[in-house]
Amino acid sequence: MLSPERIDARMRGWYSLLAPLGIPPAEIYQVFDELVVAYSQPHRHYHTLEHIDDMLRVIGKLASLADEPFAVQLACWFHDAVYDPHADDNEARSAEWAERVLAGWGLAPLAKRVAQLVLATRHGDCTVGISEPSRDAAVLLDADLAILAAPQARYDRYAAGIRREYAWVPEQQYRLSRAGVLREFLARPRIYHTTRLFEEGEALARLNIERELAKLEGTEAVSA
Repeated sequence: MLSPERIDARMRGWYSLLAPLGIPPAEIYQVFDELVVAYSQPHRHYHTLEHIDDMLRVIGKLASLADEPFAVQLACWFHDAVYDPHADDNEARSAEWAERVLAGWGLAPLAKRVAQLVLATRHGDCTVGISEPSRDAAVLLDADLAILAAPQARYDRYAAGIRREYAWVPEQQYRLSRAGVLREFLARPRIYHTTRLFEEGEALARLNIERELAKLEGTEAVSA
């Protein structure tokens, strides 16, 4: 959970991002509040404001690699705006939300680009790991998956958060499904698209995934 101070800092960053476009301040703050409410829903245990905060820091680190860092930041904010663990169209609905908001501000071309970036975060689509993403999508995708290369304690908290979001799934079914997702990541030639994330985190990400897989497929229970 983000502290009030960090939320306030992100609010200032959100305003600074959009104010130069001439958008009325009240509308900028209203959308920010709506996003905070969305990311604070009680069923979220990983896909929260903390996740957005972490991603924005990685995007800042990789900003020079993006063609449109502005669009990447907006896509970050919207990419999990809709998150229902029971549904399979979260990215599509999040993209629609982003496009509706930005088009409503008279930013139709930007709205399309941001929506496309949001759709690129469908990591369950095996083609994401095969096709070559745009430079902007590469930065966004790497930021989204940076958690895989986190220190062990943080990775374990992430894995536990995912399990809690799927608490309604029976244990054995969850283990099989989660293991399948993790094996898809391991099967990719590389998890990270950018050279920097690949060099800094690829080995640790694979180690973390293999460790979680051993837990899922072994005798040790997954934290619920």
